[in-house]
Amino acid sequence: MDRKLRVAVIFGGRSGEHEVSLVSATSVIAALDPARYDVVPVGISRDGRWLSSADTLHLLKSRAPLDRIPECFLPPDPTRRSLVGAGGGPSIGPIDVAFPVVHGTYGEDGTLQGLLELADIPYVGAGVIGSALGMDKILQKKLFAQEGLPVARYVWFPAEGLAHAPRRVVSAVEDALRYPVFVKPANTGSSVGIAKAHDRKELRAALAVAAHYDRKVIVEQGVTRAREIEVSVLGNDDPEASVPGEVIPSNEFYDYDAKYVDGKTQTVIPARLGAGAAARLRRFAVQAFRALDCAGMARVDFFVQQKTGRIVLNEVNTIPGFTPISMYPKLWEASGLPYPLLLDRLIALALERHARKRSLRTSYDPKAAWYAG
Repeated sequence: MDRKLRVAVIFGGRSGEHEVSLVSATSVIAALDPARYDVVPVGISRDGRWLSSADTLHLLKSRAPLDRIPECFLPPDPTRRSLVGAGGGPSIGPIDVAFPVVHGTYGEDGTLQGLLELADIPYVGAGVIGSALGMDKILQKKLFAQEGLPVARYVWFPAEGLAHAPRRVVSAVEDALRYPVFVKPANTGSSVGIAKAHDRKELRAALAVAAHYDRKVIVEQGVTRAREIEVSVLGNDDPEASVPGEVIPSNEFYDYDAKYVDGKTQTVIPARLGAGAAARLRRFAVQAFRALDCAGMARVDFFVQQKTGRIVLNEVNTIPGFTPISMYPKLWEASGLPYPLLLDRLIALALERHARKRSLRTSYDPKAAWYAG
């Protein structure tokens, strides 16, 4: 193009990962080349209001009053492809591509992607199906098992069942798994609502917490003496994997505090692995990416048992963190792709996928107008 691309960086949202999203957006906006991109910041407040101004990110981070920020919305109208001011306000102008960094619910789960599809706006990251599957820890594990990928044993329950028959749920977990186990809401990220249970008392408490965050709860077999290894994947139909990196959490497991708060978690990039193990991890990462029909980017998380070298695929994150300490960009930097060039590549992949989709037929002309009259 002979002009700068207008990139809508979408952040915030109605999610337990709201704060993480704001930090990711700060990094992305700072790294986008101003000579190539005209950045349009689009913040989503905790109560779901869409806001766009130069101050939006700062005000959301400071939790300041939002009354003076102009509200906007994205109409699901492919003829407009722009943000519209609420209450009849002026249009914010056409958007060439969206860069969502809304982690968690209503952003990473396919809902935002569906709106962008209806609006016919190219966007960075997985589509509706890949996003929804990447968010749901239960469904993705079922697909991984079908693909022959190594996953930990697990059981899952509707959260409603925990309220009506908690003893039955505890018994089912203890019949299927052995302590320690990990209890997780099926649809959260950044370890929100996740706990490690070493015994029945901790299990009961963890189940109660997880049920507050999602209508489904998954309980996974803990992998003893495991290293946490992550691999970044980049691409559309022909994805490639980065070098693996290791996370050494400051707490017993990589919980929210260890990820973002205490600043004591360590990373080793590239991870100290044999060539064979590193190659298997990269191959599994690409296979998992394809199994979920991902696009653009994803971070794939593994456990590697220290004694045996056994690999267990934990999960795929379709909108990985882009904070200064986030593994997704750090792994690509170690693989030879610096942060600004990574953002360029992600935007190019979004435009490439959108162009391919627009080339497909969306209408059909029957032989006779059977529907008329």
